[in-house]
Amino acid sequence: MNKNIFDTNLKTIGLLQLNAENLELINADAYKTYIKVMYLPKGCKVKVDFSIYETDGPALFFISPNQVLSIQELCSGSGHFIFYNRDFYCVQIHDEEVACDGLLFNNINNMPMTAVPGHEAAFIDHLFLQIAHEFALKDSSQEEMLRTYLKQLLIKSTRLWKQQHLGGVLTDQNNDPDTFRRFSQLVDAHYKEKHTVADYADLLLIAPKTLTHKFKRMNLPQPNEVIKNRIILEAKRLLVHTAMSAKEIAYELGYDDPAYFSRLFLIKTGESPSGFKAKYLTQNSAKAADLDS
Repeated sequence: MNKNIFDTNLKTIGLLQLNAENLELINADAYKTYIKVMYLPKGCKVKVDFSIYETDGPALFFISPNQVLSIQELCSGSGHFIFYNRDFYCVQIHDEEVACDGLLFNNINNMPMTAVPGHEAAFIDHLFLQIAHEFALKDSSQEEMLRTYLKQLLIKSTRLWKQQHLGGVLTDQNNDPDTFRRFSQLVDAHYKEKHTVADYADLLLIAPKTLTHKFKRMNLPQPNEVIKNRIILEAKRLLVHTAMSAKEIAYELGYDDPAYFSRLFLIKTGESPSGFKAKYLTQNSAKAADLDS
């Protein structure tokens, strides 16, 4: 039983060592419904949804409940795995405190990894050490101390993420990083019913051309492509992780015409929905067979 857990009044946060002993548990569905933060040393291989990331040095991963996590290869050293629920800390409610929603989580470019530079590693190591120490104390102020350390981790990681991703454009205030972040939040919240740039421009209270221009100036993918990519990502998840048919998925994602949705999927992926599912499941079966042999 994991002793490093706080679970009171529906608020839950826990800490695991990421090692061979806990690998199967973490790769299973035990923590699927939780928000997850992983801190891994060099030499790990992690799959998030349909992308694989390899750590060239210490790295942090931020995984939302709707993302599918699989640790493909463990590092030589152990890592840390934090899991918590929205009742313990919701980044949307506390957006002004940490400003990480749309960057670390729910990012429209689906980039969950943040490298930790050598000069920052000591600070991150210290935070995880303090979190582990706080679990051992079992003090009456434990909940608030754990939340404070978690907020520090999110704030520091958001700063690192801004420095590393998208060529640093988000650190330039002239490039309006708030529009990027707000657009990310809105797309992740409404992609099932809102499919056009105009829909999101209305929510942002700006003209569609203005939104497109802002993204072009920041050298980002065009908003229309971002919206479609988010829809296709969800379609892929539903195809391979549920028993839903392509037709049912089309309706789930807000398309009244399944044939139109299938054409969109083909254009974006080069495969039909059924072809993508068959290929993915065949590849996974082959990998499982290799591991068993």
